[in-house]
Formats: sequence, C-alpha cells, structure tokens
Amino acid sequence: MTETLVLNGEPLPTVTSELLRATSYGHFSSLQVRDGRVDGLDLHFDRLDRSSREVFGRSLDAARIRQGLRAALADARDCSLRVNVFSLAGDLDLLIRRSEPIEPGTTPLRLRPVQHQRALPHLKHTGTFDLIYHARQAVAAGYDDALFHTPAGEVSEASIWNICFARGTEIVFPAAPILAGIRQQVLQRGLASVPLAGLTTFETAPVPLADLAAFDAAYLTNSIDPALPVAAIGEITYAPHPESAATIAAAYASQEAQPI
Repeated sequence: MTETLVLNGEPLPTVTSELLRATSYGHFSSLQVRDGRVDGLDLHFDRLDRSSREVFGRSLDAARIRQGLRAALADARDCSLRVNVFSLAGDLDLLIRRSEPIEPGTTPLRLRPVQHQRALPHLKHTGTFDLIYHARQAVAAGYDDALFHTPAGEVSEASIWNICFARGTEIVFPAAPILAGIRQQVLQRGLASVPLAGLTTFETAPVPLADLAAFDAAYLTNSIDPALPVAAIGEITYAPHPESAATIAAAYASQEAQPI
C-alpha cells in the first residue's frame, strides 16, 4: 500500500515548508482500520472536537472528520490512519495520512520507570520530542520503553501507551494525569458492560511504584495494542496471568468496531 496524504478531503501531492511549519502546532488521533471499521470511532470524533476547541477555539464536526477519513480510505479496508488537525490560515485544516495496517505486538515489554509528565498530558498534541527521547533512553539502558511517574512516585503512562494493572480480575487504571487513550476508554466501556458477579471489574486509583509487586499483571493499551502484557517494570516482574487476560478479552469482545 502506497502512503497517501489527504488535506481537507483532497489528495496532497506535495508537502510544502509552509505546511510543515503549520503542522508543528496541532493535535492528532491515530486509528487502526479493519474491514472499514474502527474501535471507538465516536471517541476519536469527540477527542478531535474537544481538542480543537481547546487548542484553536473552534469546533470540529464529526461529519467533516468522517468525510476526510473516507477520502483517505478510498477502497482500502485495512490500514492505519492518522488525523492531524492544525491551522494554516485561520480555519481548521485536516491532514490525514493513510499507511499500512500495523498488527499488535506479541512480546511482553520491559519498562524503565522515569519521572516525567508530558506538557498538557490530556491533549494528544504534536509535541512528541520528550516521548521519543525517554523511550530511546530506556532502550539504551536495556529496556523496551519508558514508564512515566509523578514526583510523588505515582505511575501515569508509558511513552505511547496507557497502562493498566490487574489484581485478580479487577483492572486498575492510574489516577495520575494522563492522556485518556481511545483504546483505554473502549476497554473501560467494555469492563463496565461485563461486570463479574459481586466484583467491580475496574477502578481508577493511585498506583505507587512501591506497590507494583502487589499486582498480578500489567498491560499496555493504545490504538495498535489492545492489551500488550508487561514483562517487567524496573526490577518488578510479571508472569502471564490468564485470569485478567480473559477479563480484558471479554471486555473488548463486548464492544463492536464502528464503520467509517
């Protein structure tokens, strides 16, 4: 599949220096498309609208986003899409990139704890230097990626993932400031719809680094990886945990992907 760029619904043959400068200030959302459908598509629409209101003071209609996605999708059924929102001359501009689909990872990751918080963590903005820097530093130190925590030692998120922890079939999401990822929100929707008898299946609570050994497992989630197991965080290791893996799988299975 040839990578395709669509700007405001029209194919973009050339990327100009003016466009590159404009796209450095903005926000985006990444989608994995399978059979023309996307998990949590309505949540992507909501995120893009809310972020546009905050960053540019303008709303972004779901119908316009859908039109742009369809133009970029063309006749492809499986692909990756990235929607960048920026402002070239006052109005909102949508630059959508279509590329090859990316399959979920299968190898559990080892994470290096790092004290760090992204600027404006609730926004999926284009300022990603710090994420790449800390991920590269973690790899150089012998890990697979970085896991961020607050000065108080509370876990927040990884470089491009949300993280959740399992205690039996109960799933715990960190309460520290994070970007509430779309896949995490889909997972929480699913967990709310498949409660186990007499058990709250998820909660949002502080997750101190000092308490990581009390959990049975940890999972990373993003648009590519719905539940990538964590092998270790620093010196704390996690073995495969079928009980929580089954809970997460059931939660996702309860949520249908939405057609573009």
